[in-house]
Amino acid sequence: MTDFNALIAADTGQTARSIRIVDAAHFEEWLKDQPDTTRAMVRAAQFSGSADTHVLLPATAGTGDDKSVAADFRVVAGVASQERLDPWSLARLGGGLPEGHYRLEGASAKGALFGWLIGQHEFDRYKALPDRQGPSVLLVGDAIAQQDEAVRQAEATAMVRDMVNTPAADMGPDRLEEIVEKLADKHGAELKVTRGDTLAEQFPMIHGVGKAAMRAHAPRLIELKWGKADHPKIAIIGKGVCFDSGGLSMKTGAGMLLMKKDMGGAAHAIALARLVMEAKLPVRLHLLVPAVENAIDGNALRPGDILNSRKGLTVEVTNTDAEGRLVLGDALTLAGEDEPELILDFATLTGAARVALGPDLPAMFCDDREMADGLLRAGEAESDPLWQMPLWSGYDSMLSSPIADCVNSASGGFAGCITAALFLKKFTPEAVPWAHFDTFAWRPTAKPGRPVGGEALGLRASWRYLQGRFGV
Repeated sequence: MTDFNALIAADTGQTARSIRIVDAAHFEEWLKDQPDTTRAMVRAAQFSGSADTHVLLPATAGTGDDKSVAADFRVVAGVASQERLDPWSLARLGGGLPEGHYRLEGASAKGALFGWLIGQHEFDRYKALPDRQGPSVLLVGDAIAQQDEAVRQAEATAMVRDMVNTPAADMGPDRLEEIVEKLADKHGAELKVTRGDTLAEQFPMIHGVGKAAMRAHAPRLIELKWGKADHPKIAIIGKGVCFDSGGLSMKTGAGMLLMKKDMGGAAHAIALARLVMEAKLPVRLHLLVPAVENAIDGNALRPGDILNSRKGLTVEVTNTDAEGRLVLGDALTLAGEDEPELILDFATLTGAARVALGPDLPAMFCDDREMADGLLRAGEAESDPLWQMPLWSGYDSMLSSPIADCVNSASGGFAGCITAALFLKKFTPEAVPWAHFDTFAWRPTAKPGRPVGGEALGLRASWRYLQGRFGV
């Protein structure tokens, strides 16, 4: 794991290369005040202040309080808005500048520390990457709380990325359990794991999905509880399907190619729980991760089978590749039994959400208007956008079954992410505000600070919302 603390240092006046930020709207104004040689170099580099671009220039020989004296070069960086740096404003610089110390000139890095940090994280477990000379260190003032928060968010985001990038052979249900166990040990939390055939009576849908992989990768429900009993209760749930073959409703080879990421919801939930505990948010946390592999064996779940559920509803299985909602249903029921103040769940649930919103926007379903508005505002503030989709009850009839209380997957192909969310809603308590994130957990094209691969989408938005609601 990247040592993010080493990428920020207190500004004590040490020699550092300066970073001057400018946006396209103010570029010409800045340029006209520069010496002729500087203007010529900037024009030659075709730098115009566009976001996520920069140019290296010779250091200016300053006098008096000019702290760029003795630096070998300076940086002029383009940003979307020099009036307000967002979390991604410095992401390309953090991952792209040479080793050394840097100082923002005439601006505060407060809102952009996260991008500087996460831009320097790389997933190198299986492949030696080109060596960098060393870290790019940003000098900052006395805002220790902001520094600590940026480091926590970077660590949580890197955790999600690394977990999702890790193939299923090294990220099975047992490994998810180990990760949660380590968090529990570190933070003095309670850990409970129900695994194997023990699930059949208490959590029959988790057992039904995971039983085909029982011998090699036993299914389990991983629970962590942390915090004082008299604090507000919150439940965070993550879909932990560590590999999804589709079961007997088998995916194609191309469809299976990225299915190591089907535990992306669990990665989000675990990382969010980590943020809660590390920040010591005054809540009573209940983390639930139903961890399974959706495999094929002689005892695999079949289309047409009927499952019982912890809630008592019977479910006709019309598609074994709609397994994530089944394992989440039992976990949601258990979470509701504790009567928490809110429930959040994360899942790589439907391709329909990607068709509707593409890879960048998690579909967010919420049955409480105030919570929905708060989550959307938090996403905007963190540059971690969400998009609310409707829990349209008119489509509930698509989940009806002639022989069971409901089916797990509606036929016809319409409103796939909505009907999946409506299925989950059947297992949530009516009086508890609930939000469901249908997230992709993957980035197919690179952006500054965001390489191709596993990605945390909706994590920082959710964290900001929890901070605003329960923080002190």
